[in-house]
Amino acid sequence: MPGMSGRVLVVDDNKVIRQLIRVNLELEGFEVVTAADGAECLDVVQQVRPDVVTLDVVMPRLDGIRTAARLRSDPRTRDVRIAVVSACTQAEVESAVAAGVDAFLSKPFEPGELIRVVRRLVGVDADVDADTPQEGASAGTPGSA
Repeated sequence: MPGMSGRVLVVDDNKVIRQLIRVNLELEGFEVVTAADGAECLDVVQQVRPDVVTLDVVMPRLDGIRTAARLRSDPRTRDVRIAVVSACTQAEVESAVAAGVDAFLSKPFEPGELIRVVRRLVGVDADVDADTPQEGASAGTPGSA
């Protein structure tokens, strides 16, 4: 599907991991912008308008969970899809879910898994590898808009 790639904002304080995620996503045709921590993410996100934000949890200035909560509380970024890419503890996963995170990817991650998660969030090929027939897959459920 041409033009259906999507834009991803990759947020991680580790430069190597930022580059790793960026390269993997760019190879799949995504447009990638990076930020070094949550505070930078909140600055950049308004200009970039990404479809998906990937967040590390442990970062200086503003951690991933507080960043996710801020993105959710701002009407301009409320609907952006958020994936946490981190070696999460169960407690972190629970607080991230409470903050409104859409998906998790634990570090170290498999590049293929990263691509699958981001694609699913962008909605590129959500039903390509589903075995079940898509009968009225939540199309037009009231109040879901």
